[in-house]
Amino acid sequence: MNGAGNRFIFADLRDQTSPLELTSDQVRDLARAHDFDQLLLLETSTAADAFMRIWNCDGAEVEACGNGTRAAAWAMMQSVTAEQVTIDTQGGLLRATRPGEMTISVDMGQPALDWRDIPTTHAVDTLAMDYAAEAGGVRVEQPGAVNMGNPHAVFFVSDAEAIPLDQIGPRIETDPLFPEKINASFAQILDREHIRLRVWERGAGITAACGTAACATLVAAARRDLTDREATIHADGGDLQIAWRTQDNHVVLTGPVEDEGPIDIEL
Repeated sequence: MNGAGNRFIFADLRDQTSPLELTSDQVRDLARAHDFDQLLLLETSTAADAFMRIWNCDGAEVEACGNGTRAAAWAMMQSVTAEQVTIDTQGGLLRATRPGEMTISVDMGQPALDWRDIPTTHAVDTLAMDYAAEAGGVRVEQPGAVNMGNPHAVFFVSDAEAIPLDQIGPRIETDPLFPEKINASFAQILDREHIRLRVWERGAGITAACGTAACATLVAAARRDLTDREATIHADGGDLQIAWRTQDNHVVLTGPVEDEGPIDIEL
């Protein structure tokens, strides 16, 4: 499946008697064979309709994946003809609804904005961090930092297309300032309701879209009054709609999903 071009292998294992244990090497081998960004496995849950485990293509298990949650929610809704499901993750409980046939919205909860929540190794101003990175003759600085179940640094740039993602992304992801590594987003404000976004995703590299990055970008932009609290995020793989609600401070991610069909895999 994919969500705005963000590609997943998804498996519903809720009828299994025991969880599927995977090694990092197995996940990396699957990624090389099937070219996906994340592997998503649904397991039974007492707190929700399912518990979802998430691996990046580098073999690391991670806490959250916004587009992956949308894709999994769509598949779950198809199997039970439902219009709403809840999915538990390491990053928290997420509620998904279906506003259109191939469109899913997920309530991603409240953004975490304290430096300890990102986390960073020492206190920083998450509104505009005293931090800079340079590669390929391009310098970026003063990102906003947001945790949407996973950590993000959002850099506001004049031209997102000019960013050498493959060079600067790994430097930021692995900077010692971020002990759990970090997703690096490069956002060009088009107007108060539209943002062009390119992302280097922690553990996955350049991706066509990243749901949590889109959420983090809207939050970081709205905190600086660069946009309103609702905007369309234009990612390489398609558009995502983000709303940061005032009534409960929750961020809602909405976008398309696509079922690419079944595959057979061997472990």
